Amino acid sequence: MPEVRVIDENDKNLGILKTEEAIKIAKERGFDLIEISKNANPPVCKIINYGKYRYMQEKKERKQQAHHKKGEIKGIRIGFAISSHDLGIRAKQIEKFFKEGHKVVIEMRLRGREKAHFDLAKEKLESFLNTIPGAKKEEEIKKSPQGFTVTICQGKQENQS
Repeated sequence: MPEVRVIDENDKNLGILKTEEAIKIAKERGFDLIEISKNANPPVCKIINYGKYRYMQEKKERKQQAHHKKGEIKGIRIGFAISSHDLGIRAKQIEKFFKEGHKVVIEMRLRGREKAHFDLAKEKLESFLNTIPGAKKEEEIKKSPQGFTVTICQGKQENQS
């Protein structure tokens, strides 16, 4: 790039200069020449302190990341002998977590003789999942020695017109 459009540290347009001349001006002022827009014709460069420029860019990125809320994974535990009223409360909790943008891991713990009825427990967990509006299983129900676990997330909402 033989020529560049130069903007100085005070945001004043210095016009189109030869690249070597622009670098020389930046060094004389104790700053760096940084290319801001390479797609422009001629490319736009700015005379600024590169360390400060990088710091401001990183600060801007950190601020954007702080505002960008990542979906966490929340957990709900239910037992084999849980009442239907308690299941309703858990379903409302899950809906609240979905509104906040979280995924939910549901654990069904089986203790003692309950472990002899894995099939009934799985049916109960399946029926509970069917009561949660907008729930979508991320993976199939996993069987473990303590019971079952399943991760769910909010499915796509369908527009009803």
